[in-house]
Amino acid sequence: MDREKRQKEHAPLYEALYQYKNSRQASFHVPGHKKGRAYATSGGAGFLEQIMEADVTEIAGTDDLHHPEGVIRDAQLLAADCFGAEESFFLVGGSTSGNLAMILSVCTYPGDILLVQRNVHKSVLNGLMLAGAKAVFLQPQLDESSGLATAPAAETVTAALAAYPEAKGVLVTMPNYYGMGTDLAPIAEACHRHAVPLLVDEAHGAHYGQHPELPISALASGADVVVQSTHKMLAALTMGAMLHVQGPRVNRGLLRQRLAMVQSSSPSYPVMGSLDLARRLLHVQGAEAFTAGLAAVKALKRGLAELPRFGLLQPKEQQRGTAAGAATAAYTTQDPFKVVIYDRTGVLSGYELQHRLEACGCIPEMSDDQYVVLLYSLGSTEEDTCHLLAALSHISVEKANTQPLHAASVKVGSTHGQSSGARKPEEKSFVEFSTWNNFSGPSFSEPVSFSLVPLDPDEVEAIPLGSSSGRTAAEMIIPYPPGIPLLYPGEKITGAVSVKLQGLADAGAKCQGAQDPKLRTILVYKTAE
Repeated sequence: MDREKRQKEHAPLYEALYQYKNSRQASFHVPGHKKGRAYATSGGAGFLEQIMEADVTEIAGTDDLHHPEGVIRDAQLLAADCFGAEESFFLVGGSTSGNLAMILSVCTYPGDILLVQRNVHKSVLNGLMLAGAKAVFLQPQLDESSGLATAPAAETVTAALAAYPEAKGVLVTMPNYYGMGTDLAPIAEACHRHAVPLLVDEAHGAHYGQHPELPISALASGADVVVQSTHKMLAALTMGAMLHVQGPRVNRGLLRQRLAMVQSSSPSYPVMGSLDLARRLLHVQGAEAFTAGLAAVKALKRGLAELPRFGLLQPKEQQRGTAAGAATAAYTTQDPFKVVIYDRTGVLSGYELQHRLEACGCIPEMSDDQYVVLLYSLGSTEEDTCHLLAALSHISVEKANTQPLHAASVKVGSTHGQSSGARKPEEKSFVEFSTWNNFSGPSFSEPVSFSLVPLDPDEVEAIPLGSSSGRTAAEMIIPYPPGIPLLYPGEKITGAVSVKLQGLADAGAKCQGAQDPKLRTILVYKTAE
């Protein structure tokens, strides 16, 4: 076995934790549960006990996340090698902490401008607030066949950079929650021509570039800073994520300082150890790590071909039975591990299809008014697929109602949010929120200021949602999952947005940030009398 292979098989942080777990050392340090022994008199800590045995702090041999010199440093170096970065950082606060840190690293003065894709995760808007930055929102491209948004066009980025040459960088999300993507390389080239970094929230793409059947990674496309949720699509514990950096366009010393600011000074060693293990799995097995998961996905697609009631979201060039032609620039890649289905008859909304799947013991990742997102991974099996296909087969033969269960919905596209009435089979008409953006008109906005100044209660009021058109939002409305704000404080509520929000309320969508979680009312700024 050569030296390089031995290094890849090494998991320095995990091995240090394993050694600690099996040691007989007496603990005179935190955490207070003392390897879980605090629960011994109450019958133990159950399934958490083994995790507690490896739940350690910064003692001799376990290193320090915020000043790594030993096993954490070695584990991060191996991660950089595995994911193609110049430097990698472990995150114990999920991609949220990475998004905050990368924004705070480039927006260093109040009022700094950052070009931001409008349909971003709420953590990006929170990062803008922490930085006191101004956002120039970039309109994302829409895939016409699905009505779903991906990333801005390179031409939009170029035009915005020309209009705002003082911008500190560009931040986009790729892939979206549905696994849809487009080519990031032209966006990276546009950024670098203007000498600014490209920041990518790649939370759902930690596996990208690790197998020939997977899309290319953001790093390989030229991004400068990339944040990945290793726990989402790879094999780390929840909250385990990584931040990768390359090139000279970001101050790495400042980035380290920002990471220390937004992460706990007492980081979870089990989470960090799982990051080390997730990296080792890829480093050792390579593309073969995805063989079983991809086989499970292919088995599902074969099964779906026998269930014509259910459609499958994919780029046009991958669709069977359609005329030849390239996919639109908005949607050229699809993560094979994100299987997105819908009821072609229009009888079952995405929400209703999810409820039926859950009743059959299959738990989807998320749904919207039309689509259900089924998340596969390198841990999925063909047994999982058999269970899912049995559930879909059962649902498929259910007696269809004469009318869709949601008689009114919001149509994406030329109607711009007008009610479309009852859906006909195959009609793309739905209340879409998960990657939708409420920015219309020019391809990019004027600078929008963000700050941490709290709302003055005397300046805001709660009004019925139906009366909100034309008013200015005073709160964030964040359907969850996936946590992409439809509104931020200070944003004007258009008629189309008001109709979409009403559709979400009627559908029972879960929203964070809203003072009224059922969206019967919405908080707005008072108008001058």
